[in-house]
Amino acid sequence: MNIFRSLLGKVWHDPNAAEVVKISEGQLYLVRSETIRGNRECIFNDAMATIRRVPSVEHNFQLVITRVFEEGDQELLEDEEETDEERVFLIGEELQFRTGTSPEGEPTFVWCDLEGDEDEQYEFVASGTNEPTRAFFETCMYRAIYERKYKKSADDTTDAQLQEFIYKPPVKKTKAKTSPKKKIASSSKDEEALTSELEKLSVTAVSGSTAAVPEVPPSPEVTTEVATKVTTKVAPRKSEPLVPSIIEESAELHLWDRDQGFFVHQADVTASIGKNPAGGEYDYWLMATADAGQHLGHRITSDMNERWNIKFQSMTWNYISDKGQQSSWCLRFSTPEGYHRFHQMFTRVLWESANEYSWEKAKAEEQTYILSSNVEDIEMRDVEHEEDEEEAVEDELEQEEEEEEEDEGAALPEEEEDGPPPLPNGVHNSQLTVGYKGDRSYVVRGNNIGVFSHTGSTGSDVKFHANIGKIATPKGKAFAPKHVMLHDQDSKMVLMDSSNPNALYQLDLEVGKVVEEWKVHEDVAVNYIAPDSKFAQMTPQQTLVGASHNALFRIDPRLGGQKLVDSQFKQYVSRNKFSGVTTTDAGKLAVSSEKGEIRLYDAIGKNAKTALPPLGDPIIGIDVTANGRWVVATTKTYLLLIDTLIGEGRYTGSLGFDRSFPANAKPIPRRLQLRAEHVAYMDQTLSFTPARFNMGEGQEENAIVTSTGPYVVAWNFAKVKRGQLDKYEIKKYEDIVVQDNFKFGDDKEIIVALQNHVHAVNKKALKRPTRASLATPVKNLRSRSSIVNSPF
Repeated sequence: MNIFRSLLGKVWHDPNAAEVVKISEGQLYLVRSETIRGNRECIFNDAMATIRRVPSVEHNFQLVITRVFEEGDQELLEDEEETDEERVFLIGEELQFRTGTSPEGEPTFVWCDLEGDEDEQYEFVASGTNEPTRAFFETCMYRAIYERKYKKSADDTTDAQLQEFIYKPPVKKTKAKTSPKKKIASSSKDEEALTSELEKLSVTAVSGSTAAVPEVPPSPEVTTEVATKVTTKVAPRKSEPLVPSIIEESAELHLWDRDQGFFVHQADVTASIGKNPAGGEYDYWLMATADAGQHLGHRITSDMNERWNIKFQSMTWNYISDKGQQSSWCLRFSTPEGYHRFHQMFTRVLWESANEYSWEKAKAEEQTYILSSNVEDIEMRDVEHEEDEEEAVEDELEQEEEEEEEDEGAALPEEEEDGPPPLPNGVHNSQLTVGYKGDRSYVVRGNNIGVFSHTGSTGSDVKFHANIGKIATPKGKAFAPKHVMLHDQDSKMVLMDSSNPNALYQLDLEVGKVVEEWKVHEDVAVNYIAPDSKFAQMTPQQTLVGASHNALFRIDPRLGGQKLVDSQFKQYVSRNKFSGVTTTDAGKLAVSSEKGEIRLYDAIGKNAKTALPPLGDPIIGIDVTANGRWVVATTKTYLLLIDTLIGEGRYTGSLGFDRSFPANAKPIPRRLQLRAEHVAYMDQTLSFTPARFNMGEGQEENAIVTSTGPYVVAWNFAKVKRGQLDKYEIKKYEDIVVQDNFKFGDDKEIIVALQNHVHAVNKKALKRPTRASLATPVKNLRSRSSIVNSPF
């Protein structure tokens, strides 16, 4: 390799040479292995590969693959919503860079797709490149890896030293055969799915390898011991935190650089959590202090969107300044023990600040449940055949690929033809409900309901069909429906009026007006309604489920007088503050609360079989799979996914709707969140709309969809169940998304209600989040003075 030393001396240290070496001709492929999708997808048919230095960070280089356009091609792409002209990869050991040969015998460079699935790799085919150029490019890659790892020049390296970075295939271990019922997802899959969280993280002050450190499990006892002040030996500093700290740990502080696309080291700090005496009993702050002074002081709230990564011993979070600037931060702790201590203390004070309740008063099993909710590196228990599930997903992907030819070129409509009549100023779309039969969607617009059809020639059209105007009670009093639900085979719609919470109204969709008022009960308010069972709306079933702030009951519109069924009414003594109700195919109920609790019932009129303690964030929506196995609850900044399968004790294999979980074996809640750096690009506070599974009779749920601001977000549910919690895709609109949901019986088409429009989007149109697809142009956050918030 050192035969190139004289040439390296000319290009490596030239400050004016941003590019170290370039291969000007080649093709970029995405390669999938060990699956039935095993193929090579061509990303760029004509491309060049460049090793480029990172100007602002010494000893860091990027591998850049740039699409090469033929004359005239660039102009054709100017009008496209999103172009993909360049792929950039920070060069480091984690790429597992290697050389190889293509099926046609041409030299290749191969590296891992850190943001893709674990079986995906990039391959650059250096077609037409001579051997010296290929070898020189390879040598430069190894030198770049060396400099990033050791933070020093590679000038004096020997060939033997660079041998460290030549890829060595992992030794395959023989898998022990297991019974299908005992088979669980591999924890290594879960770790690999999370490695992209901070693969681009360490750009200074790292001595030695960035490889994973041995995991140190949290203390099995979650007691009040963590309430006392915890400190570790940290570097001396001249400044002290401006509020008294209750824990201190040494760490590196990093800030996400929007332009360069990775975390940039700011300082070696003492990370601490403190309580502000002037702010009340539960006013906690996250601080970072070094010799130069306090780098930041951020109030600890749920809006931080904090995420923990055990492999990198790190915490990432978002912060919005008083001027509205969004930034993404990271603390990388010096030791595994310090990471776990800080993680436990942060989770505890976050819970206290959200609930305004002392941690010491919570039961031991509740503390364990709460702490487990903030851990991502967990094996995902599943009694189903994992191989069968993966094969089903891959079969679906293969089928989608076969259908791409048919779909290609069929543009999705972006505006309705013959739109609905205009509304008064200030009135916007507020609710969406998707029909079960007849291919209709209904959008509430003030005291009007717009009816949209999605039966166009491409199967993706959404067209305005009719307007049901001037919604009013049978007595003629106009009102804007607070909530609507389809009923009786989509022939009726049940409406709620916020000014009359003790009654419901039946809208006859065939005649287009409210025909009945159902007086439920003079002393019981109806805050939420749900069908008797998951697919009851497809049948003539007349009864439905109702909930007040502290009661569950059945409503039967066929009764004379009050419609509440007295024998199926249960009012609970505690102040539950119910915030939503949903039902399974068998009619079992999942109920959420404003306090963050989730309760599972096998029937109305009984106590909950399972009551999961609150994490402190209000739940604004809840949904359940048809078989009752999975529940998804929506909070403002994250989704909470619960597996209701009981895995231990005498009722192993039952669901939490039918039996109670053992006190010491509550389900492990899993948070579905957006990555902090993606939120930084979005540059706005998260505010999710109620998340929904796709649904259809006889269909297994395989996706979860929600929205925040102008973004539609969808998770691949099969990947989530395998532990890949951050595998989501996004589409950005120019307007705020009010609500979205899958078309019934279709896991590809999503109906999207914006404030002023209604669209249908194929799930394929949602893409992996990138800076180009997410960002709104803002000033670069380079000056710490503009983003530090230290109000004391």
